[in-house]
Amino acid sequence: MLYNLDPFTLIVRAIVLLTSIPVHEAAHAFVADRLGDPTGRYAGRLTLNPMAHFDPMGALAMVIVGIGWAKPVPINTRYFKNPKAGMAVSAAAGPIANLILATISLIAAKVIFYSSYISGNGSAGTVADTMFTLFQMMCSINISLAIFNLIPVPPFDGSRIFNVFMSEKLYFKIMEYERYIFYILLAVIYLGVLNKPLSMAAGRVFDVINKATRFVDRLFIAMM
Repeated sequence: MLYNLDPFTLIVRAIVLLTSIPVHEAAHAFVADRLGDPTGRYAGRLTLNPMAHFDPMGALAMVIVGIGWAKPVPINTRYFKNPKAGMAVSAAAGPIANLILATISLIAAKVIFYSSYISGNGSAGTVADTMFTLFQMMCSINISLAIFNLIPVPPFDGSRIFNVFMSEKLYFKIMEYERYIFYILLAVIYLGVLNKPLSMAAGRVFDVINKATRFVDRLFIAMM
């Protein structure tokens, strides 16, 4: 949070801002396009260029707080055969992309850790330690982004996913207050009210990813 603004943390958050958030948004546009909605592609959002997704407040929040957002990818549900399902799948693509990036980051961290252990210490070890920490933090932040976006209130992806289970009348009624709900939720997160449940959820997700990447551990242990 605000008290954790050491230079290394800021650098890692900036890297996530320039990589993970564009992947998250491009995933929305890609999946929507594959389902028949070209709106995001026509808007130039089917790209990994960070500037195409840049939101000033979201970028600032990412660097300072560690949780941020980008401009929403425009989606026109009229293109989908099943509008509710199409919206839900398109919305889920972003958090899933973050979880994939978290998995890749953890694999990279493990490879660096074991490679450094096998090769020994020294200056190379110091660089390896830095890279290990960087990828470990990227894993953690991507998990947090996925969980954050799955909160089932607008404008987060979770609200689009849970729309499948709501009546259209209720959904659009909630959407009328989207901006107010968003600011209230940011205040709640800033005050730390959701720290414990979000941390618990992140820990559970990390355990799953850690188990899924145990093949890296087994591979390097067999080499020792």
